[in-house]
Amino acid sequence: MERKPQHTYLDPLDAIWLTVADRIGFRVTRSAEVYASTDGKGVMTIGASSTLDTDDCLAQMVLHELCHSLIEGAESFGVPDFGLDNESERHVVREHACLRLQAWLTRKYGLRAVLAPTTDFRSYYDELPEDSLADEGDPATRAAKLGAARSEEAPWAPHLWEGLEATAKVFEVASELGASDPGAVNPPIWSELKR
Repeated sequence: MERKPQHTYLDPLDAIWLTVADRIGFRVTRSAEVYASTDGKGVMTIGASSTLDTDDCLAQMVLHELCHSLIEGAESFGVPDFGLDNESERHVVREHACLRLQAWLTRKYGLRAVLAPTTDFRSYYDELPEDSLADEGDPATRAAKLGAARSEEAPWAPHLWEGLEATAKVFEVASELGASDPGAVNPPIWSELKR
């Protein structure tokens, strides 16, 4: 008799962020055709694992896109890529605001380095001060503060915060266990967990 699986394995961290995205209003799909994109109709497409860097994960990618949505506001949900142009330098300040917000959101849970972006803007992110919303000299700070305020409102709250808390718990357990791939060249991403 042929066995018929009754369940599907889903990486717990992926499941957390697929759920967070869904509760906020996005269905996440994967594709080798994009790095990250939204269609303005509730679909967020994240690059297939094979197209991403080894330190990328679905959680980090979804979080980053949700940070863009926080910067641009709920009205941006109906516009492809939240209305941002990632082909030119036109929206660099908006990207910087997104990174400031991402650093601020993740810091509370010790996830700032763990869920750091891996794009060309990583150096900007790494140079942010501990309080990434404190630099009034950077024009991105104002937009980041607005995004931080939005994170306490629907549709983001409480889902985004619950996702960050759950992610921290998963990484803490893995870190406490010393979980790793003995054959890997680099340490696992949770080795960056700061609590």
